[in-house]
Amino acid sequence: MTPPSTRPTMRDVAERAGVSPKTVSNVLTGTAQVREPTRLRVELAMRELDFVPNFSARGLRNGRTGVIGLALPDLRTAFSASITHAVVEAAHARGLVVQVEETAAEPAREHDLVTRARTHQIDGMILNPVRLQDSVVEHLDHLPPIVLIGEVEQHRTDRVFIDSRAAASEAVLHLVANGARRIVALGGAEAGAVSGKATVGQRLRGYLDALTESGLPRDASLEIEVPEWTITGGAAGMREILDRRVEFDAVLAFTDSIGLGALHELDQAGLSVPADVLICGFDDVEHARYAGTPLTTIGFDHVGYAGAALDLLATRVADRSLEPRAQTIPHELLVRASTAGPPAGSGRRNSPELV
Repeated sequence: MTPPSTRPTMRDVAERAGVSPKTVSNVLTGTAQVREPTRLRVELAMRELDFVPNFSARGLRNGRTGVIGLALPDLRTAFSASITHAVVEAAHARGLVVQVEETAAEPAREHDLVTRARTHQIDGMILNPVRLQDSVVEHLDHLPPIVLIGEVEQHRTDRVFIDSRAAASEAVLHLVANGARRIVALGGAEAGAVSGKATVGQRLRGYLDALTESGLPRDASLEIEVPEWTITGGAAGMREILDRRVEFDAVLAFTDSIGLGALHELDQAGLSVPADVLICGFDDVEHARYAGTPLTTIGFDHVGYAGAALDLLATRVADRSLEPRAQTIPHELLVRASTAGPPAGSGRRNSPELV
């Protein structure tokens, strides 16, 4: 056992874990892939020895701080909470500290993180910009190490994303297969796509792809922009659809938070899910699994998503000359009670005019 007066070193951790000091360094920095069993053994040894990385000494040697920035559009949402947690946990396992910032209303905050990176206060950034034209990625000639997460498509920096267009199409085809013919796009309208909101554009295109594939006409009255992708925003959007008095029998909510707000408003209007209206969300946040009617959703591995972003960032910090890379994270349709078909012979009531 290491004496209390002696600070454990990487060599001590390596000896306890039965690996080389270089492997311990790779676990801490993320600069090289380490097999999962080995990484877990090293992390256990760190905990047992109460090992604390010496960021100051490391920074003097390699010019790095061991601090990264994470900038997300809206920290109120369940998705942002899940991704932030995943990034912080994965960063901690690599011996990194994370500074978190919210950027949607004030893109200048993103610029502030870039300034810190350029003055070596942080080593690099993981950004989730809403629109490319608002992002520092479009406005700086010499970028510090940056990894984008989300659907903003560009070729100047590394990025990690899911194929939102394919995923949205898959969700709509599932709704159609369960009998839906009048499907609300809750979160996306043509104006939102044209305005440059990347995720809106991708998910709306996927929605339209599936309508075309299914031989269903597009109806702009079923598409609604939801400015704030929160539960409150989803409820307001669903209320607007109900106020339009248009027939619908299903909803594709562009996030689970929007979907949860829609569930509330449909219940308030006397419409039952799934007997009257089918509903599918996006992102597979924890709340969606435990709603009164569990929400069918597009899911993906949030931990893997965060880890992929950190791995790209680590290699970018180590070598800024690398060509920009793009990594797609697989998604899957998770079918739950909110899209179950109506009881045999019951028929689905599909008009808010019955409210």
